[in-house]
Amino acid sequence: MDKKKVVAPLVCHGHSRPVVDLFYSPITPDGFFLVSASKDSSPLLRNGETGDWIGTFMGHKGAVWSCCLDKHALRVATASADFSAKLWDALTGDVLHSFEHKHIVRACAFSEDTNLLLTGGMEKVLRIFDLNHPDAPPREIEKSPGSVRTLAWLHSDQTILGSCTDMGGVRLWDVRTGTIVRTLETKSSVTSAEVSQDGRYITTADGSTVKFWDANHFGLVKSYDMPCIVESASLEPKFGNKFIAGGEDMWVHLFDFHTGAEIGCNKGHHGPVHCVRFSPGGESYASGSEDGTIRIWQTSPVDQSEPEISAANGPSQGVKAVVNEVTQQMENALIVDDKTTFDETTTIAN
Repeated sequence: MDKKKVVAPLVCHGHSRPVVDLFYSPITPDGFFLVSASKDSSPLLRNGETGDWIGTFMGHKGAVWSCCLDKHALRVATASADFSAKLWDALTGDVLHSFEHKHIVRACAFSEDTNLLLTGGMEKVLRIFDLNHPDAPPREIEKSPGSVRTLAWLHSDQTILGSCTDMGGVRLWDVRTGTIVRTLETKSSVTSAEVSQDGRYITTADGSTVKFWDANHFGLVKSYDMPCIVESASLEPKFGNKFIAGGEDMWVHLFDFHTGAEIGCNKGHHGPVHCVRFSPGGESYASGSEDGTIRIWQTSPVDQSEPEISAANGPSQGVKAVVNEVTQQMENALIVDDKTTFDETTTIAN
């Protein structure tokens, strides 16, 4: 094989403990955003293109295992070891609601229409909260056979997929009946499950294997053995011709989707890679590691002689402009008063 191309990443500091989940928003009129979950209990919001810090969500009292943005990038949801899932205002950083659970919450996901929030964790119970009536009791559907590790919606919110920490397979729930209707079999526990942007594929990582499933007929489309145990994988969203995987060897591997051939290997993390995700346009991808950093890699390789670039951990001028624009929109809509808007040195707090 030819020498693999090396990519110089943007290095995003800010977390004091391992980064365990990453989530990109879709592209919005204000750009796209990246939220990260960490064992340090403080999720961070960043500009998805530059990696620049926008704010920190303060309020959890335990490790945050999962995070997500709604499709408009106006709200963030987080799942935590403090037995709660929280809904946040992504513009002000305020907690909009705290959903109490009886055990550690490992996964959360907004429905496509953004009206529902799905949670799961050590209780083995899947709960669906109505965000239009957050104080109402959640709907509970058929229990997961094991502790919930990952959750996602598909089929226009008609189907839920979930995996467990202590057994293999991805289970599919019919939302209308609330029952498990199918299981996608894997040998090892599925640590990452992603629905592709076009809704065609489900990408899973289990043990040292990355699999791609037909999201409509649920057949196994492709299965590739990885060079190490991988924790996370993500399919390029625009063309679907490549995918990334990261895991125990501390590297972020880039593969050809059609052949499984490795076409890139990105080195730089100083601990196992826990999560990888492509940006919504596919021009870059992010990795989160045990070393507490997020690295944003360009999909088109650059000269390997270029040094790593550290993203600002306070808002840069570019992010300040975005924040100011959002603030102006908020003021025009009379959503908040002047006291709740950002300035360029304020950390988001609840």
